[in-house]
Amino acid sequence: MIPVLETFCGQRVPLPPRLPMHQIVRASLGAALAIAFVGVLAQATRQPLLLGSLGASCVFLFGLPEAPFSQPRNVIAGHVISSLVGLVLLKAFGPHTWALGLALGFAVFAMFATRTVHAPAGSNPVIVFLTQPDWGFLLAPTLLGALGVVLVALVFHRITRPGRYPLYWIGHDAPRA
Repeated sequence: MIPVLETFCGQRVPLPPRLPMHQIVRASLGAALAIAFVGVLAQATRQPLLLGSLGASCVFLFGLPEAPFSQPRNVIAGHVISSLVGLVLLKAFGPHTWALGLALGFAVFAMFATRTVHAPAGSNPVIVFLTQPDWGFLLAPTLLGALGVVLVALVFHRITRPGRYPLYWIGHDAPRA
């Protein structure tokens, strides 16, 4: 093989282990319930509460609930921060592709700087630039939608895995060695 192409083939390490079937079923059920709950709430309140990025959040919340990016602070703050950055740059510069690039870069920076990284929230600036919403987008669907999926995750995990979610809300720094 051409040496430069080999760099794109990976390191040929084994695939990560598959989750046990009961975890796969539990993750699927939790994700379905969370999005259905937010959807029903949206219909009942006539508020736009669904974002495509919330579906991706459910993969993490229910499939990998112990991960740092699955914790409530990361889900809620990550979505709000990313949407806010998207809105600020959209309003400041208009719907230009270069401004979208800046918005995504700043959203990633802000999530890492605040320790609220939530990968699905990275799509929020893209959603903002594609739909060009007003400032109300921060409340609905961003904040209320994120709160909805986190609420379902809290109840669902309390029933199916008592005492194991969340690991933290606000958190604190680990002691220095």
